[in-house]
Amino acid sequence: MDNLELNKIHNFSIIAHIDHGKSTLADRLLEAAHIDISRDKRKSRILDRLDLEQEKGITIKLQACTMMWKDIQLNLIDTPGHVDFSYEVSRSLAACEGALLLVDASQGVQAQTISNTRKALELGLTLIPVINKIDLPNIDIEDRENELIQLLGFKREDIIKVSAKTGEGIPLLLDTIVNKCPSPKGEIDKPLKALIFDSFYDEHRGVVVAIRIFEGKIVNKPNKSPELFILQKGEIFKPTEIGIFSPELEEKLELNCGEVGYIATGLKDISMFTVGDTISNSQETKPLAGYKVPQPNVFATFFPVTTDQYEPLKIGLNKLSMNDASLTFSDQRSHLLGSGFRCGFLGLLHMEIVQERLEREYDVDLIITAPTVEYKVTKTDGTKLTIQTPQELPEPTEVEEVLEPWVRLTIMTPDKYMGVLMDLCQYKRGVYVDTKYLTDTSGEIQLKDRYISLEYDMPLASLVSNFFDQLKNKSSGYASMEYEITDFLPVDLAKVSILVNHEEIHALSFLETKELARGKAAKLLEVMKEEIPRQQFAIPLQASIGAKIIAREDVKAYRKDVTAKLYGGDYTRRLKLLEKQKKGKKRLKQIGTVNIPQEAFLSILKT
Repeated sequence: MDNLELNKIHNFSIIAHIDHGKSTLADRLLEAAHIDISRDKRKSRILDRLDLEQEKGITIKLQACTMMWKDIQLNLIDTPGHVDFSYEVSRSLAACEGALLLVDASQGVQAQTISNTRKALELGLTLIPVINKIDLPNIDIEDRENELIQLLGFKREDIIKVSAKTGEGIPLLLDTIVNKCPSPKGEIDKPLKALIFDSFYDEHRGVVVAIRIFEGKIVNKPNKSPELFILQKGEIFKPTEIGIFSPELEEKLELNCGEVGYIATGLKDISMFTVGDTISNSQETKPLAGYKVPQPNVFATFFPVTTDQYEPLKIGLNKLSMNDASLTFSDQRSHLLGSGFRCGFLGLLHMEIVQERLEREYDVDLIITAPTVEYKVTKTDGTKLTIQTPQELPEPTEVEEVLEPWVRLTIMTPDKYMGVLMDLCQYKRGVYVDTKYLTDTSGEIQLKDRYISLEYDMPLASLVSNFFDQLKNKSSGYASMEYEITDFLPVDLAKVSILVNHEEIHALSFLETKELARGKAAKLLEVMKEEIPRQQFAIPLQASIGAKIIAREDVKAYRKDVTAKLYGGDYTRRLKLLEKQKKGKKRLKQIGTVNIPQEAFLSILKT
């Protein structure tokens, strides 16, 4: 392949915050490039294949598509916009030479956009700034241009204005991609070097890996396919088919240097192919840089509501993990909730998506325990453990040290919310690191809001307990955040047991720092008091650390009016009857077990 042909390829990605119109813009680009989309496929967003993506308006699985514009091959790699999938974003950006930086005309630049822009600049990508949704009424486009100039240093004449809804400005954008996005480099005669930026399971083709070729080429001859090596994993496989995304899978005989396409492997195990790994036809090839094994950060246990849903839940988790190498799960038993699965996720949004897909696609009703993180425990005898649940924490006398994961949290917000957000971070055990003003106050351009970036170090456990909701609440939806795990630090951790009628309910027990345990326990018991139905006898609800009770609430008993049939006579007759009732209740309490209905459990676990 000579340079002329490499010049006719451009690989680009779209960087945007959630809901800034990235997938809709991708659709307009495909339509402008005359990609034939059959009527039944013409949903509102072509590249978002999952119903959940269509509904929530977010991209969960990244997609790729090849299109032709004026004899130039454009390869679009659509990326997820959420912080949970930031590693996938970095690998798909590594597969490109250019990126469209998409900003919503009504919402402006957000933290996630800035963080992904930094990733793109570190990888040396050429950025093209695009303002979307210019068809909306009452928007100030000049304001948005000023933000892009001030916060990210673009020139006004470089900013392209489009409406992904109406298609306005799309041909100009495609011309700009052709003119400004660099062509890929590389040599076709060298050994193959291909980056895996995605993988999914197809029932006819097995595991399919999406790749970008940096060096060399793949030729797939019928009945004579070459052996390929997965360099970081040290595995070997033979491809069964190669091709491009258009956006459906379209078979080709060869993929050359600079191109984006797929390799069908015929294999069933998706864990062999990790995003960021390198495929080559020689074991001696040096793998591409930036490979990481995706690690779950948040853990929760999924239980089916009824026992007959256990099998569908198991099948559902198996199928979802075939398309998602970062989802891990193992068997878990609870004497109260039966059999379930302990699952590991990249973050809270990832957990929510897996939960919703199980409920919809596999028709399973779930009970989910509160999300936890992974702690590292050193026992007094020197043994090291990794624990995720309260039941795994050894007795306090056996524990030498407990380490918990900490994250570096970056919050971007207009400066008027700075005070309330700093209070929130401090309440969540955050340690202040830095404040950066992102807007240059001395320039000629004055922004309506001054933007700041707050940096805090914070335990991941504080982040998984509804931090994001509180952040959005306190900043009227303007603040946005992103985080990365930095270190494991010591923590004074306690297991808080929840007792109902003096019996421990393991599913409700939790791990918390001794300092915050009492407050959290009191709040949980208040919710339980409202949710657990009253019985014929009073029910004590208690929270304890070891043998020490730290909080208590009581569910009052029903009281039958035993004195209703009395009229006249001495008051002592009334007292005698009430005493007799009290004795009966005491006996009931000794033999009575508390039945907590399913709905009560769900609402308790939601808190």
